[in-house]
Amino acid sequence: MSLKNARVLILGGTSGIGLGVAAAVAERGGEPIVASRKQSSVDSALAQLPETARGGVVDLTDPDAAALENFAVEIGEIDHLVFTAGDSLVFAKVSDLTPDVVSGFLLTRFISALNAVRVFAPRIAAGGSITMTSGTAAHLPGFGVLPVSVCAAMNAATTALAVELAPIRVNAVAPGVVRTPLWDPMGDDDRQSMYDQEAQRLPLGRIAEVEDVARAYLYCMEQTYGTGRVLTVDGGALLL
Repeated sequence: MSLKNARVLILGGTSGIGLGVAAAVAERGGEPIVASRKQSSVDSALAQLPETARGGVVDLTDPDAAALENFAVEIGEIDHLVFTAGDSLVFAKVSDLTPDVVSGFLLTRFISALNAVRVFAPRIAAGGSITMTSGTAAHLPGFGVLPVSVCAAMNAATTALAVELAPIRVNAVAPGVVRTPLWDPMGDDDRQSMYDQEAQRLPLGRIAEVEDVARAYLYCMEQTYGTGRVLTVDGGALLL
């Protein structure tokens, strides 16, 4: 399925993997629509994308359900929905977690994803798709209970949604470590050290770039016969 002239809504599309997906969609001749909770983030993303790109502001964590509904009405019919929204990772041990930390992490990365699917699925054109974002943390307990739990939950949700929303195709992409702003809170030296250590142990010998992972989202949208699948893009990390 060609993405030429396809309208692709990318929630979380103003930075990192989401912005990479938006750029890749535009290169395919599609119309990426990037969304973020901050107008400044939307403006920055649009400045980096072709003129065919559009943007909008919506807070996926807003308790007022009408906010997301109104945004959906503004956007109109789409061909594909991509969910890449997510705040910084939380690696705390369970003994250090608070209810607010747990609920906040789940709200952004999982609950907001399900809400987005609920609102936008009826607006997806025939032959369209939904692509969620999971991660290899689902299979790597060392990442800690929150990343592991949310990624595993997203994998399970992908299969359930593929059945419930058929014939809309629902898939997920599970990246490994990717060079994105997600890791910026670590600080420059710690972040680079982590990248170097990870690259040395990976079979492919390098950290993923945004462009590597964006191609997986393109595949999920362009292929026409796979649904309920989680596409892993990790440089071979899970082989070790």
